[in-house]
Amino acid sequence: MELPLVVGVDGSDSSLGAVDWAAEEAARHGIPLRLVYASLWERYEGETPSYSADRPAEQVLADNIVGTAAERAHRCSPDVKVSTEVVPEEAVTALLREGHNAFAVVTGSRGRGDLAGLLLGSVSLAVAARADCPVIVVRGDLAGLSGTHERILLGVGDLAAGSSAVRFAFREAEARSCTLDAVRAWRCPAHETTDHPLLTGDTAKLHEMRAATLLDEALGRAAGDHPAVQVRRATVEGPARKVLLERSATADLLIVGAERRPGHFGLQLGRLAHTALHHAACPVVVVPQRV
Repeated sequence: MELPLVVGVDGSDSSLGAVDWAAEEAARHGIPLRLVYASLWERYEGETPSYSADRPAEQVLADNIVGTAAERAHRCSPDVKVSTEVVPEEAVTALLREGHNAFAVVTGSRGRGDLAGLLLGSVSLAVAARADCPVIVVRGDLAGLSGTHERILLGVGDLAAGSSAVRFAFREAEARSCTLDAVRAWRCPAHETTDHPLLTGDTAKLHEMRAATLLDEALGRAAGDHPAVQVRRATVEGPARKVLLERSATADLLIVGAERRPGHFGLQLGRLAHTALHHAACPVVVVPQRV
């Protein structure tokens, strides 16, 4: 059974943009699209939909939201199988549950109830930080959203060897027939530097070589499983957050991993993923990694 690509919808412009993006993504992978509306959202967001004598106002609103979303999905990707459901739950709870049996969960960057000026909505942040499956937050500029760069950007961290994020990135690049840019940032700790230029250079070179070795190890198995994917490896000196944000301006998708520690509650996201979700110039995928 093919796992669906689940999209959280709430009628906002951001969620409708996520539907458009997800419909194309589902078509690339040949998987069904599932549109989910959590019916308790309107309580928290102060919506006051018009009343219908035949049905509760909340049901009218819910049916209109999922109906509009389904129509958009069909227009974008007519061959994709689309299903809809209205669930009587709070949004985060509903999407986390849906993520147990999903290829990925897709959200917009902001919902109907988020305050103006917020960079990322609370639902998107909570789902990305807690889901069992990859979470894709659709954000960024027009070029990144439309996929014109033909380039996937993967941030390779310390736990990347054989990681879910690496495997996801290769599958995505293969489905899109595009280049995979795998980047590992490195820094030379301040306590290892010295005023002597030769020693400083040797120390920096050592860290760069270590980064290159770790990058090759991280990509090795997945690269062998996807020989058709063109991979460009890069080791870059600097903070990983800054390096990846700058490169996201010429990417169609930024993929990062996030640690999930059993028994830990609350948001498990990490500084890198948190920054990417708020500031990247293209859609961001957060892939959970069990440690």
